[in-house]
Amino acid sequence: MLVKICGVRDPDIALVALESGADLVGMVFAPSRRRVTPAEAEAIARAVPDRRRLVGVFVDAPAEVVRGAVQAYGLAYAQLSGDESPEYCDGLGVPVLKAIRPAGPDGARLARVYASVSPLLLVDANVPGAHGGTGALADWTLAAEVAAEVPTLLAGGLTPGNVAAAIRAVRPAGVDVSSGVEVDGRKSVELIRRFIQAVREVTT
Repeated sequence: MLVKICGVRDPDIALVALESGADLVGMVFAPSRRRVTPAEAEAIARAVPDRRRLVGVFVDAPAEVVRGAVQAYGLAYAQLSGDESPEYCDGLGVPVLKAIRPAGPDGARLARVYASVSPLLLVDANVPGAHGGTGALADWTLAAEVAAEVPTLLAGGLTPGNVAAAIRAVRPAGVDVSSGVEVDGRKSVELIRRFIQAVREVTT
């Protein structure tokens, strides 16, 4: 079961997350209150011993911006959380983690459309005008339909208190958390550790 801690801006938090058992750490390059500066991204990339654990989050960014960040910081994946087409994803030339936000029965169909260009799909809550990181709970029924089609990373409103139930309901390949491990908008070491512990307890 993959665990991704997203919205990290501090190298110390990145290291705590990985040392506590997280598999991936996400840095947001899209407009957001969690957006990293180039200096912050460089500090995290330098601190993390294995850059294959790093994910960059982008929203409808020009391809050259995505490729530049992947190269500069050694990112393992470019998470595409906007309205990027399958053709855009395929043409990037870098490993892609596509985020989708199913809002109805077309979720499984959407998953199949992107499966060839993103072997692992991130399923997030559908919040009009937002591209993730809202803390809103994803629709677990729709997410389960996607997870039955393709390997899925479940996001959207997960916390240490509900992640075990989410895993049982959706049966994803992994889980992704950002606001659910924050206190007053800042990542909490205690909540990160509790979240990862909750995942491991239900999957071992």
